[in-house]
Amino acid sequence: MSLDSVTTSIDDAVSGFFEPIARKLGEIVFYSVPVGGTELPLIVAWLVVAGLVFTTWFGFVQVRRFKVALDVVRGKYDEKGSEGEVNHFQALTAAVSGTVGLGNIAGVAVAVSIGGPGATFWMILCGLLGMATKFVEVTLGVKYREVHPDGTVSGGPMHYLPKGLAERFGSGGAKLGKVLAVLASVMVLFFGLFGGNLFQVNQSYTQLVSVAGGENGALGSSAGALFFGLLIAALVGIVLLGGIRSIASVTSRLVPAMAIIYIAACLLVIGVNVTELPAAFATIVDGAFHPEGVAGGIVGALIIGFKRAAFSNEAGLGSAPIAHSAVKTKHPASEGLVALLEPFIDTVVICTMTALTIVIANPASWAAARRGESVGGVTITSDAFGTVLPWFPYVLTVAVLLFAVSTVLTWGYYGLKAWTHLFGRSRVSEVAYKALYTLFAVAGSLLTLQTLIDLADAVLFVLAVINIVGLYLLAPLVRRELNSFLDFARRKATRTVEDVEEEPETVGVR
Repeated sequence: MSLDSVTTSIDDAVSGFFEPIARKLGEIVFYSVPVGGTELPLIVAWLVVAGLVFTTWFGFVQVRRFKVALDVVRGKYDEKGSEGEVNHFQALTAAVSGTVGLGNIAGVAVAVSIGGPGATFWMILCGLLGMATKFVEVTLGVKYREVHPDGTVSGGPMHYLPKGLAERFGSGGAKLGKVLAVLASVMVLFFGLFGGNLFQVNQSYTQLVSVAGGENGALGSSAGALFFGLLIAALVGIVLLGGIRSIASVTSRLVPAMAIIYIAACLLVIGVNVTELPAAFATIVDGAFHPEGVAGGIVGALIIGFKRAAFSNEAGLGSAPIAHSAVKTKHPASEGLVALLEPFIDTVVICTMTALTIVIANPASWAAARRGESVGGVTITSDAFGTVLPWFPYVLTVAVLLFAVSTVLTWGYYGLKAWTHLFGRSRVSEVAYKALYTLFAVAGSLLTLQTLIDLADAVLFVLAVINIVGLYLLAPLVRRELNSFLDFARRKATRTVEDVEEEPETVGVR
């Protein structure tokens, strides 16, 4: 029996078993209600409302404290002797690498095809709101993280939900928190294996074979797929062995590199068509409020834009706090401010650059997709760049590979923290997880397992429901942490570092 027939049999068997489960859970999690002639997934509304609530609650923190966030990333408020494993910049790039991926390339193209150019406007707005949600969850992640005797750190919803609820509501909150922590761990682990690992490897291999024209050659064979999977697994395994320090060391170089490559290509296309730029902006704004050919009109464009942004930057899902919790800091809110830059980079910058490039280039495939023809998102984006850069599919393939590897690395760390919360931090336990995770990377090049990937998406958004309830309950503690850090920042701005480090801190609620 050939390897192809074996993998096909496995795909069919898994799909047959899990398809009813995935379909039912997906119907519940992504349940939609008719609004203005289109369908609104309630989970999207849940995420967007959270962003709006936290934006208001914290006085537009993403706008008023944006410069402070940049200063924190630059190390302006670093203190000697802070517990943690990585600096602010490394924590940011590690978390960004988990969100920037195919959704920024293919997902955006699909969004502006279904929702028209105006979906871009609403996507930006949702990204801005998500910055506030990310600030809240990451502040809690650092506040309630666990620093182990060996100096390593564990954080995330599996830590701040039980500890925070216990602090606010006593024993009852502690019991509820422990149950939620187990559920959160299971959901993060499940998505990490299938959505953050297997899917990324599978899609990057598919793109590589497509561009290299190797469908019928050695690269497109089962042996080629296996070699690709083994190569990715080896790279990921080596980095995972070094923990978050090793991951952050790679992502702190990889994320800026892939962002620069991709954004430079966008700017080149825009630059060649610079005379079309004002008209493109006008098309986006006009399309947001007067969309043509979009189901549901303005509401339809809004929903599509919000959906793309919410699914892209993962604000409120509880994943990013796991990476940010490893930062070296004495002030939880300092990293919360750094984290609000994450949706800005992912959605406001990268997603918007993709959309703007497509609108300006206006490739034939985009027009076909808007007429209802079946065109892949990657094809539309690739064609947009191809109008100026005929060789861009090769660059896009490199970008997809970089995005995929960085995502696999970060979700490998997320999954490890979920695994150790469930099964303990012994060396045997950690090695078992890393071996399992690398095996899934190999499987990703051979298997599709689309049903399990769909199930993983649904599971992750169940976590968003649990996580955001916790964020609402614990938000008063975040306000206290923000005031504490801002007091520290003001003192440091007027005194020497030594004076600030020697002076006891005061914590006050305002």
